[in-house]
Amino acid sequence: MAIQRTFSIIKPDATARNLTGKINAKFEEAGLRIVAQKRIHLTKAQAGVFYAVHAERPFYDELCEFMASGPIVAQVLEGEDAIATNRAVMGATNPADAAPGTVRAEFAQSVGENSVHGSDAPETAAVEIAYFFSGLELVG
Repeated sequence: MAIQRTFSIIKPDATARNLTGKINAKFEEAGLRIVAQKRIHLTKAQAGVFYAVHAERPFYDELCEFMASGPIVAQVLEGEDAIATNRAVMGATNPADAAPGTVRAEFAQSVGENSVHGSDAPETAAVEIAYFFSGLELVG
């Protein structure tokens, strides 16, 4: 497998409960390195741009409101097959369907407040990373 980078967000529901360290420990235990990280508070407009792919979906406005409701931790994770590894560590979007030991099984409060976001493909990861980080901030 090749070394790959992926994008990750620890969402407002998790930062509000002080779970950043516990969530990052799961990523690191799975072999992922954090090569860029920042804690920021998105505006609803910034969340809207980031989630524009969902603009026509019924949950879009609620998602943008939620993502602007408190601080997030945006980060870049690096490792072998990082996208698939990150998605496995996160677990299914619906915490009821998430495997035991995954972030969402342990920490998600609902389908909407599911603690984390992760890129689903290399192309998505590249766009999402570039939205939050300059090349100078990637220090792997």
